Amino acid sequence: MSPRNYTWVFDPDSGGKKIPAAVQADVIKRINKVAEENFKGQYTRLDIRFRGQFCYIDAYIEPVESEGWPPADWPETREEFLERLRKTPTHLCRLRYFGDDEWGFAFYTYSHDKYELSTYPNGEFTGKPEDAFLASAMYLNG
Repeated sequence: MSPRNYTWVFDPDSGGKKIPAAVQADVIKRINKVAEENFKGQYTRLDIRFRGQFCYIDAYIEPVESEGWPPADWPETREEFLERLRKTPTHLCRLRYFGDDEWGFAFYTYSHDKYELSTYPNGEFTGKPEDAFLASAMYLNG
């Protein structure tokens, strides 16, 4: 039996490298800068956290107050309802670190309630954290 020839193919939806502390600090600074420049006032705070090869980016948004909501038979008061919404994160994206400022991008889809592999706006599977944030920040546009 002859040996099989295997060709390695890059899979942007698997693998990655543990994110060094210096890279984590740099990414937090860069994302916060882009958010402040482009979305000031559209979120109350960002939550940027790291786990293994992943960077998760969430935003907290001030809820829109609607007259007559919640209805009288709602199980919580209006104030409790608004406070719950303030404490609920809006998931934006998950980045996968491949090294050398090369990041995979997974957009959070609320229709499937999970992160889905995505391409950057330029059509590539890897790119910079700022570009992933800008693409996923559509949830901040209300």
